[in-house]
Amino acid sequence: MSETRTGSGSMSLTTKVMIGMGAGLVLGVILNSLQIGWINTHIVGGLFRMIGQMFVNALSMLVVPLVFFSLICGVAGIGDVRILGRVGGKAFGLYILTTAVAIAVAICIALVVAPGQGFVMEGVDTAGVTGREAPSVWDTFAGIVPKNPVAAFAGGEMLQIIFYTIVLGVATLMMGAESAPFVRAAEFMNELMMKVVQIVMSFAPIGVFCLITRTFTEQGIGLFLPVISYVGVLVFALLLHLFVTLMIFLKVFSGLDPFTFIRKIRPAQAFAFSTASSNATIPVTLRCVTERMGADTGVASFSVPFGATINMDGTAIMQGVATVFLANVYGIDLGIAGYLTVIAMAVLASIGTAGVPGVGLVMLTMVLNQVGLPIEGIALILGVDRLMDMIRTAVNITGDAVVSVIVSKTEGKLDLSVWNDPDAGMAADPLDIDPAAEAQLAGLAHPHPHAQGQPRPAE
Repeated sequence: MSETRTGSGSMSLTTKVMIGMGAGLVLGVILNSLQIGWINTHIVGGLFRMIGQMFVNALSMLVVPLVFFSLICGVAGIGDVRILGRVGGKAFGLYILTTAVAIAVAICIALVVAPGQGFVMEGVDTAGVTGREAPSVWDTFAGIVPKNPVAAFAGGEMLQIIFYTIVLGVATLMMGAESAPFVRAAEFMNELMMKVVQIVMSFAPIGVFCLITRTFTEQGIGLFLPVISYVGVLVFALLLHLFVTLMIFLKVFSGLDPFTFIRKIRPAQAFAFSTASSNATIPVTLRCVTERMGADTGVASFSVPFGATINMDGTAIMQGVATVFLANVYGIDLGIAGYLTVIAMAVLASIGTAGVPGVGLVMLTMVLNQVGLPIEGIALILGVDRLMDMIRTAVNITGDAVVSVIVSKTEGKLDLSVWNDPDAGMAADPLDIDPAAEAQLAGLAHPHPHAQGQPRPAE
């Protein structure tokens, strides 16, 4: 997810959100201590409540169209059904597997640590919002296939929408050139939805200020303590996945030395951390994977951009930890079936998650709605979550590089002489890429058509 700025010297959106959160915290604590009746009733409970609810509703309205059009573009952008063969199948399978493991481990850690345990948000108006009765595991997965796609879209049944959209995208690939007008239309609508996301997120500082002010006015400073535990669990889960889980995958599937990988991927991680954008890091990741690690250029040029589109391990981890945190805060027991639903949704939604600010938050509202958790709780984690974006991006691009190296190695296309050379690719700084080379690398085999503005022709 990338950071947006309105100008070269403008304040970043993250800074604005943090200012809004801090100002809301301070004002809320002051109003909580003063307890002025007419302010609490008309300003906090009236104006701030209205603005906060409008912001939450705006996030919710983005979910269905954003998932549909982004997924169509992602699947159709692969270009040909044949690409979903050996190399594409390996990359896709590994990306889905790492994402599933990431969120499963994150949920397990969160359940053990129990961030937010014992704090019930009784002061927040959640009338009419209760936890859903957990269906059986079999009903959960059987329900992924919609009986009526139109009803699924109208009812916001996201698992069914994602399944239907993926099937539609594959059918689009099978039609070849005949589907070009549809792909172009979906591409335009996807770009349009990205602009809508930008518009909605531009109001995030105001929305967060109103939500946080109201929350702390009603609850007081004690509400901040569970958020500290949330941040701690999230950071621990992200670093565990980065340095342990992904390195185990690398060793098991390729037999390569994880320490060599960590040493050679550092420039891409540093760039991802500084930019907070998986898409912007594609050229640097490609250069590290090919020139420093010896991965085949053809394999890497497919798997790295493909991973930047569908591999969102960090975002999935955030969704898992946030779901457990908010379930504890609201005192709602989701049960095994509920957490399996969260895992399934995070894995499927990662395919359609675009690298723009706010999309991970939009996807979180989808997950919370699916398991019946009040989405008003997002106010607690929104400002803090923005700070986690840089770490999540580093985790995402590391996963892209791991899968690219594994696929190259298993295909017999990894140059071990380059891999074993500690100075390989060091002649030029991987971060030092001229604009022409950057454009060429970023567009080499990007599977997401809206990144280039043109659909890939059928082969």
